Amino acid sequence: MLDARAIRDITRRVPLGVGRLGVSLVPNGYDVAAFVIVIGTLVALTHGVHEMHAPLAALDADPVTLDLWHLPDYALRTTLRMFAAMAASLVFTFVVATLAAKSRKAELVIVPALDILQSVPVLGFLTFTVLFFLHLFPASQLGAECAAIFAIFTSQAWNMAFSFYQSLRNVPRDLSEVASGYGFSPWLKFLRLEAPYAVPGLVWNAMMSMSGGWFFVVASEAISVGDSRITLPGIGAWLSLAIERRDIPAIAWAVFAIALVILLYDQLVFRPVVAWADKFRFEQVAAQRRPQSWVYDLLRGTRLTKVVVSPLRWLGGRIALVRWPLRRAIAPVGAAHRRKPHASTRLIDSAWFGLILILSAYAAWHVITYVRTTLGLGDVLEAIELGGLTLLRVMVLIALASLVWVPVGVWIGLRPAVAERIQPVAQFLAAFPANVLFPFAVVAIVAFRLDANIWLSPLMVLGTQWYILFNVIAGASAFPTDLREVATMYRLRSWQWWRQVILPGIFPYYVTGALTASGGSWNASIVAEVASWGDTKLRANGLGAYIADASEAGNFPRVVLGVAVMSLFVVAFNRLLWRPLYAYGERRFRLN
Repeated sequence: MLDARAIRDITRRVPLGVGRLGVSLVPNGYDVAAFVIVIGTLVALTHGVHEMHAPLAALDADPVTLDLWHLPDYALRTTLRMFAAMAASLVFTFVVATLAAKSRKAELVIVPALDILQSVPVLGFLTFTVLFFLHLFPASQLGAECAAIFAIFTSQAWNMAFSFYQSLRNVPRDLSEVASGYGFSPWLKFLRLEAPYAVPGLVWNAMMSMSGGWFFVVASEAISVGDSRITLPGIGAWLSLAIERRDIPAIAWAVFAIALVILLYDQLVFRPVVAWADKFRFEQVAAQRRPQSWVYDLLRGTRLTKVVVSPLRWLGGRIALVRWPLRRAIAPVGAAHRRKPHASTRLIDSAWFGLILILSAYAAWHVITYVRTTLGLGDVLEAIELGGLTLLRVMVLIALASLVWVPVGVWIGLRPAVAERIQPVAQFLAAFPANVLFPFAVVAIVAFRLDANIWLSPLMVLGTQWYILFNVIAGASAFPTDLREVATMYRLRSWQWWRQVILPGIFPYYVTGALTASGGSWNASIVAEVASWGDTKLRANGLGAYIADASEAGNFPRVVLGVAVMSLFVVAFNRLLWRPLYAYGERRFRLN
């Protein structure tokens, strides 16, 4: 409960008119508009949540149809799942990525775990989580809804966690030293310096993760594991049914609905967040242009909203000043990595690392034992060979995507006015479900008698190349204006400007984007290496097709083997390439 002094502090912050609590509490036009938006959102949320609690048997009684009147409700259901997964991803990111950035012991576990988790395909998660959630909420759609939300979560969380982790590890040392000089506690330092510094990059990666989640909406809403099939009402289920029936108008309506949904949440959610997050950019001189948002300006112009949120702001300020007993867990970023360890510390680290190895060996032994009961050495060698083919596709596609999108991302990120106009377009392209293009790819490959092993490959990168673009845009947007002005003053041009100025500036962001794009491409191979249009089905040789076939057949040992081999390839690739690049970027290109 607030005391009198707190209330006086709140009222001092309220914009005043004739009287202290007179005109300030009279709603203005901004309040009315905000009220309409909030009430509309709450009504839609209530409707969607109510339908999620319906009996599971209702899905069979009222199956998904291509009736156009149902499409708005399907769009609402899918959007709620996406935002529920986004909320879970944000909580996961702030907790797990922060621990990984600040604790060497936690980093030894979390970073390899993220490498493995981002390589596990959505079908792999669905295969083993659907029954768990269905038993958790028996006879209710909520179990299937949780399974779908969790599947979308697995396509969002890893990218956001890597972005936040990278940003926390690259906080400028001079700012960190200033905060320490002013006596900031570790908790206050995290809230006032480190988390705000990481916000701009996290916002762009959240947009990318939101868009990337659309790529797996079909798999998450039309769940098929062995003989079990659950179809949840949503745009993904609509699209799956339209492709199965070769209904081109229905596919077009689904694309239109996706575009409309993206436009709405871009204007109502992400554009205001981008405008708000711009104040956290690391600048030593004023930027020439700031991102604009009519919703953000509307909320800033309200009167009653400021009065309502003032207690929350006051409470947040008090929480920030609390001396939480987290000095070891929330230590200064990089301190544990720069401090020379004592002999006892090295002994503890060695014991911790040994424990991790023992647990990893124990888990690997269980996997081998489970697989060996029904499969032989030939199956393992086959999976490894197919993994090599998929690895080759991933390497070539990431290299080509980097050559295309790094220059484009830099050009967009350095021009805030262009970024504002490109933002919704980029989100739509990133969210555009590649499944829509599969029928055209199948028809073209069959018509021109092309090799499916080659021409199905680009479908893998359609939904993941945007990780590179969005991270490069975030890096270029966060590039300090003063450094740009120095480069202009010294007349650095062409290749010299790229090599000495912008590429070092965006390098950590690019590594994050390329790493997540690589993991996403492995994940997308489950969908892209097997494409169908009606009764026509094409298949490319690769580990993704291997897992997809095993999942469809309900062959759990083969699913486990395929996921294990894929995780092994991804972790090895990350350790040999992306992690050294991470360390190189942190060592050479960190702002001081």
